[in-house]
Amino acid sequence: MTQIFHRSTNVIARVSIVALIGLVGGGIGLVMAVERSPYKTREGVVYEQPVKFSHDHHTAGLGIDCRYCHTSVETSAFAGIPPTETCMNCHKQIWVDSPMLEPVRASYRTGEPLRWNRVYDLPDFTYFNHSIHVAKGVGCVSCHGQVNEMPLLKRASSLQMQWCLDCHRNPAPNLRPPEEVTNMTWQPPADDPEYGTRLMEAAHIGDEWRLTSCSTCHR
Repeated sequence: MTQIFHRSTNVIARVSIVALIGLVGGGIGLVMAVERSPYKTREGVVYEQPVKFSHDHHTAGLGIDCRYCHTSVETSAFAGIPPTETCMNCHKQIWVDSPMLEPVRASYRTGEPLRWNRVYDLPDFTYFNHSIHVAKGVGCVSCHGQVNEMPLLKRASSLQMQWCLDCHRNPAPNLRPPEEVTNMTWQPPADDPEYGTRLMEAAHIGDEWRLTSCSTCHR
């Protein structure tokens, strides 16, 4: 029987298959890289805000505790954005004529809330509760980074599922005594590698299966 295709066709077919697999694999890899990049996660991006509020100045400079502004962080699923009245507790007396703070004064006069752009915003299909994390000893810095060193707030973590699971599989490195949760400079004892494990036991944190169950975060 006469050969229909030249023998070189086999080589071309093999090369085409390999190239196709490489193209598909590379495409998938590219998509995954983009999805995990700051371009997609907005990690490290400074958002435009109605007032250039400096966490660095207020926390590190003035020593204001996180909970003075974020009053519900210990009792609610939400940390809470402070109302204008909280700002004006101080700014009725300090920087009362500053042009930068005119949006704050206007909000106070009119009762119209400032429209802050949320830096940390999880999808609606994700359940997250601030109070349980605080109660178990997860420090603010574990999720929000060194806020005390940020003149303008930016997202310090990707908020992607893998990032959450990394902590839920091994919470110990991110735990601290509850009274140190808002302390941005706290460090665990360097000579006690089991310190985090003991904090897990004291806080009655569940096992890995429970912490990584789909229903824990998706309800």
